[in-house]
Amino acid sequence: MTTRQLHLNAFLMNTGHHEASWRLPESDPYAHVELDHYVGLARTAERGTFDSLFLADGPQLWGNVAQRPAGALEPLTLLTALATATEHIGLIATASTSYNSPYNLARKFASLDIISQGRAGWNIVTTAGAEAARNFGLDAEPAHAERYARAGEFLDVALKLWDSWEDDAIVADKASGVWGDDAKIHPPRHRGTYFSVEGALNVPRTPQGYPLLVQAGSSEDGKAFAARYAEAVFTAQQTVEDARAFYADLKARTVAAGRDPDHIKVLPGIVPVLGSTEAEALANERVLEDHIVYTHGVGRLEALLQLEPGTLELDSLLPDDLPPESAIEGAKSRYTLVVELARRERLTVRRLIGRLGGGRGHLTFAGTPEQVAGEIETWFTWGAADGFNIMPAVLPSGLDAFVDHVVPILRARGLLREAYGPRRTLRERYGLPRPVNQYAGPARETALV
Repeated sequence: MTTRQLHLNAFLMNTGHHEASWRLPESDPYAHVELDHYVGLARTAERGTFDSLFLADGPQLWGNVAQRPAGALEPLTLLTALATATEHIGLIATASTSYNSPYNLARKFASLDIISQGRAGWNIVTTAGAEAARNFGLDAEPAHAERYARAGEFLDVALKLWDSWEDDAIVADKASGVWGDDAKIHPPRHRGTYFSVEGALNVPRTPQGYPLLVQAGSSEDGKAFAARYAEAVFTAQQTVEDARAFYADLKARTVAAGRDPDHIKVLPGIVPVLGSTEAEALANERVLEDHIVYTHGVGRLEALLQLEPGTLELDSLLPDDLPPESAIEGAKSRYTLVVELARRERLTVRRLIGRLGGGRGHLTFAGTPEQVAGEIETWFTWGAADGFNIMPAVLPSGLDAFVDHVVPILRARGLLREAYGPRRTLRERYGLPRPVNQYAGPARETALV
């Protein structure tokens, strides 16, 4: 029995990751704005002893509202509510470095970490797309490299802000009338290319020191950023071979950046579609595909590939003259993944839309609980993953099925904890040290005990 165990994260998306999930008889088309829906999902993931749950986000209305439930509750607000409804599970929110300021965002994450007693995580995104840019007074999205340069400075400022209070800055000496030690407050006084931030954070240092830092971009810029900052990486990979190459590359980059490769966890996404038999699982997958409205899919695919509307034909292959990744300023790695998938398997546009309908480029796997557990174990033991981003096709039923039928198999194989142990913070669950305040002593990390 292996001592190394999986890290599981539940990626929650309204009625499920499959774009047609809301059309099933069991689904509630209004669930995406119902707190009880998310409370139930969080408690189910906690019953499955997941490390964390994750909410995606973006500062724009996603796609066509005709396609699927659109709009979303702001994730930090929602996760604060979920913090009071759960006890163990980590709470990871997506927030953009392109359309936020370091001070306000650092304060929000510090507040969530304190309220949740050390369970906060930040999925750091640079936000691609002209739609978001126009919501913030810009005519077009900033260039890919510029977005990552801004993100790097944003993180440096946020780290200074989270460290602007030493751990023992609060004295609370009633007899002397001294509440805090001013000598242990460290204003950043930052002057940089993108940001000017003078004062200390108005929230004390948090249980984790700062939230778990998560990153989800797999482009060259994204991997360089992850190697420098990230402690967990969400990635989309279609084959175990590609996943192993990504894993090895990212771990090597982390070592080159002077960090411990065990301090960055690689979590590919998987969309499990379960059935008691393989035939039943495949039938469940077909039901979802049969509910796809392909005209929605064509428009979305044309936008991803940066093609003019009307370019793609459902029963034809992708055009031969697509632009190279270097010409893409949006989601570079997702663009390449989709094009390579279509080319490798010679998928028509219709079949490609069907493959993307469940996970938008993440691995979709239909099978029995034993087959799904076996696929997870293969990737984990072959050096392709430290765990998985579990992305149920339909919610809540898909998460219920995974916890009820796949989790027991993973536990029986020694791959997943039976129960939460004494480590309480999200950083501890991921086997990560609590960072020492950069102003209080040498830049080092404390070991877990």
